[in-house]
Amino acid sequence: MTVTPIELSASGIHLSRGGRIHAGARPVDAGRDGWHLKAFHARTGADVHADHWQVNTEAEEIVSCIIGKIRLYLRPERPGRQEEEEEEIRLTAGTAAIVPRGRWHRIQLDIPSTIMTITPPCGGRLERRADPL
Repeated sequence: MTVTPIELSASGIHLSRGGRIHAGARPVDAGRDGWHLKAFHARTGADVHADHWQVNTEAEEIVSCIIGKIRLYLRPERPGRQEEEEEEIRLTAGTAAIVPRGRWHRIQLDIPSTIMTITPPCGGRLERRADPL
């Protein structure tokens, strides 16, 4: 078997439950089991959907800052309660955070950054923020 380099910014990687790994042009089939690994360079808030909240109802998610500085925000577990504020997690190069299943979150860039996420292939949703940037 020939092993060739994979350009992470142009490919999606699917890690299946059976131990097989498939790399291909994005998007990877959302109907599969297993996990998706995605790495990309973000220059602006649009590259990370900074004007949206995201949630994954099927599993936890890993968000990692490979190069740069980002902020990961977790929405209060009970939105609308004035006393609860967004939780801010600062991620610098080489750090990661695990987003709990069902927890709405968003990313904001401090500087252009390379980000890697590991998520299940389905169960994710986006919701536009009420307070746009």
